[in-house]
Amino acid sequence: MSFEIIDTKTIYQGRVFDVRLDRVRLPDGRLADLDIISHGEAVTLVPLDEEGNLWHLRQYRHPAQRDLLELPAGAIEEGETPIEGALRELREEIGMGAQHFQHIGGFFLAPGYSTEFMHVYLATGLYENPLPGDDDEFLQVEKLPVEQVYALAEQGAIQDAKSLAALLLARKHIRFGRGKNS
Repeated sequence: MSFEIIDTKTIYQGRVFDVRLDRVRLPDGRLADLDIISHGEAVTLVPLDEEGNLWHLRQYRHPAQRDLLELPAGAIEEGETPIEGALRELREEIGMGAQHFQHIGGFFLAPGYSTEFMHVYLATGLYENPLPGDDDEFLQVEKLPVEQVYALAEQGAIQDAKSLAALLLARKHIRFGRGKNS
């Protein structure tokens, strides 16, 4: 099924994303206007320590009007590769580096209206290695046992879609129970 782009124009340029209006020809020949959020690629990290804890952060999200429990994540900056963005975000958001990064998947965050593609990495062999965070982020770092994190997800207590998707991708790579994970 193909949609032919007839015209595209940027209607808003922001700090984090742009909004464009695409006029497309639908497969049946009709024309439609689609609002698209243009956003670069991003990363989500699943940081797992030697004790079997997953590192999260609690962050106020203004559109949701609440604090959300989330995995560390962020936009890949211009000129960065996904792994470089993952290394930086882990250090900025939870103050940790990792000896091992494993790309475990990726997904479109909201493909109905956004171009943002999220790369997911499992980060292990964590060690302290902080970088200054973003000036407008106020983050509370939390580490929780793996079993508790998945229970919270199943109970609906984790409401951040990227974190839920990343946890699903990570599930087969995580050994449940106490002790070393790989």
